Amino acid sequence: MVSLLPPSTQKWLQVTDLYKEVYHHLARYVPKIYCLGPNLNPQSEDLLAQMLLQAPLEWYLCGEDPSTGLAKLEQNNQPSQLCGHVFKVGEPTYSCRECAADPTCVLCMQCFLGSVHKEHRYRVRTATTSTTHSMDPLAHLSTDMIARCYNVFSVVLKYAVDMLTWDKEDELPLGLEPPDRSDTYYCMLFNDEVHTYEQVIYTLQKAVNCTQKEAVSFATTVDRDGRKSVRFGDFAFCELAKSVIVRNTSRQSKPLRVQVMHSSVVAHQCFALKALHWLGHVIGYSDALRRILCQVGLERGPEGENSSLVDTLMLCDSKMWKGARNVYHQLFMSSLLMDLKYKKLFAIQFAKNYERLQSDYVKDDHDREFSVTDLSVQMFTVPSLARMLITEENLMTTIIRTFVDHLRHRDLQGRFQFERYTAQQAFKFRRVQSLIGDLKYVLISRPTEWSDQLREKFLEGLDTFLELLKCMQGMDPVVRQVGQHIEMEPEWEAAFTLQMKLTHIISMIQEWCATDERVLIEAYKKCLTALTHCHSGFADGEQPITLSMCGHSVDTIRYCVSQEKVSIHLPVSRLLAGLHVLLSKMEVAYRFPEQLPLSELSPPMLIEHPLRCLVLCAQVHAGMWRRNGFSLVNQIYYYHNVKCRVEMFDKDLIMLQAGASMMDPNHFLMIVLSRFELYHIFSSADCRKRYNRENANKDVVQQNNTLTEEMLHLIMMVVGERFEAGIGQVEGCDEIKREILHQLCIRPMAHSELVKALPENENKETGMERVIDCVASFKKPGVTGRGLYELRPECAKQFNLYFHHYSRADQSKAEEAQRKLKRQNGEDTALPPPVLPPFCPLFASLVNILQCDVLLGMLGAVLQWAVEPSAGHWSESMLQRVLHLIGMALLEEHQQLENSSEDNDVYFNFTLKMSRPGEAPSNTASVLALLENLQNAPHLEVHEDMIRWLLKCTDTSASPLFQTACDKDKAERKRKAEMARLRREKVMAQMSEMQRHFINENKELFQQSLEELDASTSTSLEHSPASPDAALACVGPRRSRPREKRQVVTCILCQEEQEIRADGKAMVLAAFVQRSTVMSKNRTRPPHDPKRYDPLFMHPDLSFGTHTGSCGHIMHSHCWQRYFEAVQAKEQRRQQRLRVHTSYDVGNGEFLCPLCECLSNTVIPLLPRTMGSSSCDQPGLGQWLKISGQQIKAMHSAHRKLQPVSEYWNAEHCVKGTHMFLSPDKCPMNPYSSTIKEMLTTFGTATYKVGLKVHPNEQDPRIPIMCWSSCAYTIQSIERLLVDEKKPLFGSLPCRQDDCLSSLARFGSACWTAACQPTVQGHFIRLLAATQPYMTSGMTSLWVSVVLSYGSVHSQDSSGLSVDAVQLHLFHLITVAHMVQILLTSGPGKERGNPIPVCEEGACRLYNTLRTHVGSSLPEVGSGWHLWRCVKTGILPYLRGAALFFHHLHGVPAPPELHALCPGQWEVLCGYLSLPSNLLQLFHGQQDFPRESNSLIDLPDDYSALINQASSFTCPKSGGDKSRAPTLCLVCGSMLCSQSYCCQTELEGEDVGACTAHTFACGAGVGIFLRVRESQVLFLAGKTKGCFYAPPYLDDYGETDQGLRRGNPLHLCHERYRKIQKLWRQHSITEEIGHAQEANQTLVGIDWQHL
Repeated sequence: MVSLLPPSTQKWLQVTDLYKEVYHHLARYVPKIYCLGPNLNPQSEDLLAQMLLQAPLEWYLCGEDPSTGLAKLEQNNQPSQLCGHVFKVGEPTYSCRECAADPTCVLCMQCFLGSVHKEHRYRVRTATTSTTHSMDPLAHLSTDMIARCYNVFSVVLKYAVDMLTWDKEDELPLGLEPPDRSDTYYCMLFNDEVHTYEQVIYTLQKAVNCTQKEAVSFATTVDRDGRKSVRFGDFAFCELAKSVIVRNTSRQSKPLRVQVMHSSVVAHQCFALKALHWLGHVIGYSDALRRILCQVGLERGPEGENSSLVDTLMLCDSKMWKGARNVYHQLFMSSLLMDLKYKKLFAIQFAKNYERLQSDYVKDDHDREFSVTDLSVQMFTVPSLARMLITEENLMTTIIRTFVDHLRHRDLQGRFQFERYTAQQAFKFRRVQSLIGDLKYVLISRPTEWSDQLREKFLEGLDTFLELLKCMQGMDPVVRQVGQHIEMEPEWEAAFTLQMKLTHIISMIQEWCATDERVLIEAYKKCLTALTHCHSGFADGEQPITLSMCGHSVDTIRYCVSQEKVSIHLPVSRLLAGLHVLLSKMEVAYRFPEQLPLSELSPPMLIEHPLRCLVLCAQVHAGMWRRNGFSLVNQIYYYHNVKCRVEMFDKDLIMLQAGASMMDPNHFLMIVLSRFELYHIFSSADCRKRYNRENANKDVVQQNNTLTEEMLHLIMMVVGERFEAGIGQVEGCDEIKREILHQLCIRPMAHSELVKALPENENKETGMERVIDCVASFKKPGVTGRGLYELRPECAKQFNLYFHHYSRADQSKAEEAQRKLKRQNGEDTALPPPVLPPFCPLFASLVNILQCDVLLGMLGAVLQWAVEPSAGHWSESMLQRVLHLIGMALLEEHQQLENSSEDNDVYFNFTLKMSRPGEAPSNTASVLALLENLQNAPHLEVHEDMIRWLLKCTDTSASPLFQTACDKDKAERKRKAEMARLRREKVMAQMSEMQRHFINENKELFQQSLEELDASTSTSLEHSPASPDAALACVGPRRSRPREKRQVVTCILCQEEQEIRADGKAMVLAAFVQRSTVMSKNRTRPPHDPKRYDPLFMHPDLSFGTHTGSCGHIMHSHCWQRYFEAVQAKEQRRQQRLRVHTSYDVGNGEFLCPLCECLSNTVIPLLPRTMGSSSCDQPGLGQWLKISGQQIKAMHSAHRKLQPVSEYWNAEHCVKGTHMFLSPDKCPMNPYSSTIKEMLTTFGTATYKVGLKVHPNEQDPRIPIMCWSSCAYTIQSIERLLVDEKKPLFGSLPCRQDDCLSSLARFGSACWTAACQPTVQGHFIRLLAATQPYMTSGMTSLWVSVVLSYGSVHSQDSSGLSVDAVQLHLFHLITVAHMVQILLTSGPGKERGNPIPVCEEGACRLYNTLRTHVGSSLPEVGSGWHLWRCVKTGILPYLRGAALFFHHLHGVPAPPELHALCPGQWEVLCGYLSLPSNLLQLFHGQQDFPRESNSLIDLPDDYSALINQASSFTCPKSGGDKSRAPTLCLVCGSMLCSQSYCCQTELEGEDVGACTAHTFACGAGVGIFLRVRESQVLFLAGKTKGCFYAPPYLDDYGETDQGLRRGNPLHLCHERYRKIQKLWRQHSITEEIGHAQEANQTLVGIDWQHL
């Protein structure tokens, strides 16, 4: 067998130093294969590399033919239990929301569809780059093969590592020097994340003298691969380009990295990448090979620690270019990370080098996805690995310490300071935030069992974390600005960014502590020590003072938030608050009180800084910090925002509750009053009369009122917020239920709105789905809108007006909504506080705040101010809060009475205290007495219900919640409502009687009105036949003659009325003409040459057409001209630098309708209906053909410029005296006024310009042709639309389309008057001749053009032929031609055994006649049934279109049978068109038409199928690179590479993106696309117009997910897709874009042409 091996392989098997021999082989061949010139040839290089380099390695590895050896390995392989799939960019990843340990636990599509998780709740995302997830299978390999594998892998991997980490540009490693060295170099440009595409393109154009397209190609490759050679030649030539690039990019930032590298170095680096690819490919055959490669990579080298090949690659990661990094990262994922054993070994090395790797990444200029640090997610998210790394490598401490070390900017107290961050420091700060992500991965899975070593290392990590939090405690302090506004807004975003990043870390640390009592106790002690240290470090210099009030006194410090420094960042205090709640929740405080330092706690110290923070918020709301600018407003906003509040506002409130529970409530309230700077108001002896002073400053009074309101609200929250497990006796889900309930009390909300309003945990879950059905019912959406959750009525009683997460706006909306609901239900409008759950024992003393003396004194003061409202120094909000607090106290008392047993004394007696008056000498009134005084106060009607409810609650004899009194009140209210209803009915009866009496007295007047109404009705019908047997006909000499009536319209601009007359002022209709491919059956037809194209005959495939639409609004022509000139002048006045794209292009004749702002680009003149003669004595078809032949001959001889007449019109059909029936010299009189003629020219020129994409030319003979074509195309489009929507032919069109069709048809019949008459006559001759030889023409367009062009011939007709008769003959002639066309294209069909009717026999005879003329090319048909079916189904769209056309041309009303979808319409339609009714009488049901309607492509039901399709789509111009923005054309199904330089093409002299270019090829400039990775529909029109539209994919909650941010599974909504399809079929895409851009001006600024 050895003799069959290649020579090089035989030699390698015999040598002892394989390393040297392979290097010698590579040194010889690699420079001869790679990098031989400026233009690389990848196919040739890969082929040679496979033959000369990879094949010998594979022979050596297998010891036989690789095709045989590798197949054996694959057959004996024991595959890993993990699929090992490496996700492509944009590929769908599935995460089960019920089973996954964390969000990084994902499955590929194939694994997910085969799992049980598809029946669970799951999330779909698109991958950036990652891997899914590995048995020991070395047994089946021989010892020799293991040794050979080891040798080969060692050499190849060592070679690849050497070359990829090589930093010398002109030398090679030892053993790789080429035998003959050439003098060729490459100027190599490297990628960075600093410079933009535009900068690189501009620089390359100057440096290497290339075109812009070449520069774009260079920049694209650099961005994709990480480097690109931009010049090839000798050293000096390349060095020159390098100097230009460096010089041009170093002015504003660091220069682009450029190296001049010898071609042999580049060649070996290229093969090194191929070698790594080869290793990844080979180990895919066998898990045994993969394990050997892992051993080779992790084997320690002679240098000792960190000397393995894997270590070398990791530590040199930041020095490599993007392409090299990607390749070796992929190799790591397919080898090291596929086996738990080697994954663990790799993780240990990764953790040992963690600090250095992160430092390299912070300095690196590549994004994290291209850094080896990004592999942390693969190891740290495995719970067993994470625990092992914490205990053995102290990973938690390492991550936190590394993070803190990178944030060195501190103030004098050691706190972080972001104020003077430079751009470089800000960049570094963004980079180090990724370390928080790694810490999150480590902590995301809580331990179920603790070892002593894990406890030790976790608490050590907690110490380090507390050091981090101490650096944040009190950072970014603010001082109130007085007198002058702050000059410069201070930096605040960095501190809040840090807070938001750490929010989940803080929560997870608390969750870890909650799983072990010993850890929780130690963590609590450590946190308390840290907080004490922080307080001792704050040199506030406050003076001690004593506060006295209501017989109580407390010692505290003098501190004014409005004068001293205060910070909103208190993470140490908040962490302690969270741990304090856990003491209660885990019952540690009750079971191990001796181990806790609770007796050493200083409650005033605990509450001091959180209270200051809450007072700061209150003062900001009171307007006291206005001069501090928006930075403080933003901080307060985020403090309460759902992203931060869990670890900020909520924890501050908990800390106040913890402190207050350990204090005398009177002392607590006095300290609160002092910090709110309200103590001086409430502590004075005459505080109840204080606000009667007239000279008080109004601003100060208003501020104090707001502060009082905020303080009362704070007291409510401290006592009332008990829905956190550990504070109140509640379950974990009660809190989320309450959050949802209060959001839905504002208004019904969509699922996404609720999710945004709820805090997410570290797994991005809110827990909403578990409880939502308990509190809300779901209402599904329609074609528009979203699905909404509505609050269940029984849950409304749990509404709390002062819910602590309400903003002021939310509270106002909720109050209004709930009062409105109560009024609708006939209840009183009081909003009493809800019944609250009891406190846990650790917080039980908080209820005493409600009955303490200080609070009662405060309540009494506010009530006294409300009794005497003349001074106005109080607010209704203040009173409302006081009433709410009294209600809370009464409910608490009632609850304790209910829950107490006979043995226990009830210590809460608020009713007794509120009814007790003040002591001498003041003898102030009791709270109860003040309430009774307020009950009937006229200025407090809005609070009357609430006061009444409170007074009822004080009646101890009433039943619980005093239902009896409420029932009596409700019965009284119901009685009053019934009396009011009877009163209304009596009044309505009286009014009806008076009306009847008035009508009886004025019978003559009403009779006259009814007669006028009948007359107007008959006039509107216009046509009612004289007898029931008279049939309506819209064409021919016997067509119905509608009654003449004046058509009067109103101009929308000047509001003047104007009659439509031929000789009157022109009235015009705003219109929009556009090219269309909606009905195209051939989108591959190349574009025609506009200068030479003859549009007279429309091809049946309708590859493109011209559609005319209108909004239906009418103007005087001169009013419109003035309006359009004003629009033009406004556009010209705008400064050039401010000119951006608008929703309309004035230069292209576009404008917005003055009334509805609908996009328009021309106007159609309104013309009166033409009245034909009523003579019925007209020649038959044969006689008419002779007369027409003579007329055509006369015209042909009159103007020789016309094309030769068809052979049909030969001499034997023409008689002498050719001028007998035509007067060529007769000059027809133009019946239209000058303004109408001008508008005829205007619309004709606009249609010609848009339809052919040419410049306007009023003399072009194709103008009337384009107008006729537009009329025909619009009619066909509307007819198809009615069929597709299953609507009747008449009566279902909107007025605007009805008016547009009438105007178009009448314009078409008159447009010859504005054109050269001989030219139009020439068109008529060609069209008439085409009814025979040109059977491939579109017949609808043909008869429309023939009928409309006949006017130019009739104007010189002296034969007496009526227009109606000629129109009928023309229509019959072309109808017969269309029937022949259908028969010629019909195929053989099945025969039917029924008796053959006469019409079917006729079809057979006609068909056989055609066969005799055409020959045997037509197949023989035995029965006529199939032929008649083809004729009937094929001709129906043609006849429907004809009916629409003649109806709007002549104004003949349609028969009532055609106003509905009912059987028997065929006969009515034929009669209406004056066709013989017995021709096609066997038409039954609906059949498939030969030309089916176009529709948008079919989309899959599951959106992930589309994501999968897009992930496998590669950019067609980037050598297999994945497209960043794959976009699907919904018209033809093409997948495009959008929004990228690589696929830009030149269109009309301008570079445009793939989508814009595709619209001109596929949709005549209009396109509908689905941006797959954004789940977003894109509408494009032209190069400058576009908008985004809601996609047709919805989640289970009836919502779209644009941007795929929420990740809920999406499914196709067929109704919404039909709506998009309807917009397309109606040609309304451009109009939709115009409306969207007018509504949202930001859309105008987008460069749509680059998409």
